[in-house]
Amino acid sequence: MINYDTIFFALLGGILPAIIWLLFWLEEDINHPESPFAITKTFVAGMCVVILVLPLQRLVNKTFPGMSPTAFALWALIEEGFKFAAAYFIVIRTREDDEPIDTMIYMITVALGFSALENALFIFNPLFVKNSLEALSTGSFRFIGASLLHVISSATIGIAMALSFYKKTSIRVFWGTLAFVLAVVIHTFFNIYMYQNVNSSTFKTFASVWIGVALLLLFFEKVKALRAPIK
Repeated sequence: MINYDTIFFALLGGILPAIIWLLFWLEEDINHPESPFAITKTFVAGMCVVILVLPLQRLVNKTFPGMSPTAFALWALIEEGFKFAAAYFIVIRTREDDEPIDTMIYMITVALGFSALENALFIFNPLFVKNSLEALSTGSFRFIGASLLHVISSATIGIAMALSFYKKTSIRVFWGTLAFVLAVVIHTFFNIYMYQNVNSSTFKTFASVWIGVALLLLFFEKVKALRAPIK
């Protein structure tokens, strides 16, 4: 029997924190904000991507069992690839992406949409067995860890594309590709570390994530200072 209350609270626990983070990052583009429609469709696209990613990750599990580094790398590759594809085809290639900072905002938005549904799925199981404490712990853990990882990894691509926004397409593709590889590497190493240290202190991991957030804020300031070249 479908428990609609459990589904509702799992979705609430995944989506609400993601929206809180989204509002925080949208403040970085307060002078020229994106349209609510563009942000909403990008966020929803990020959520929909999870549905496409899950069967591929199950296939990876069957092909590379035992939580191997190869499996972690492929999971990261799949997630980063689909997040970028969603952002690119939904909004980045359109006229709505009309200034450098937009690319960063859209990449972060799609990452938070992805994180929202992914976190909801993690929260669902403990809620289903009526373990509210574990659900709360899982939600809090992912709010300050996994959600920010998705933001940082996707924003890495957004930063590269933003900094090369006024360059030739070939240059933008080059730096975007390089940043994509870096995003996959960051994602992979975070997941491996978390798996290997699941029962120990994760202070160092979360500290590194928050350092990443600080660097991201600095890059926002750098991107805001970019100006179109005078022709």
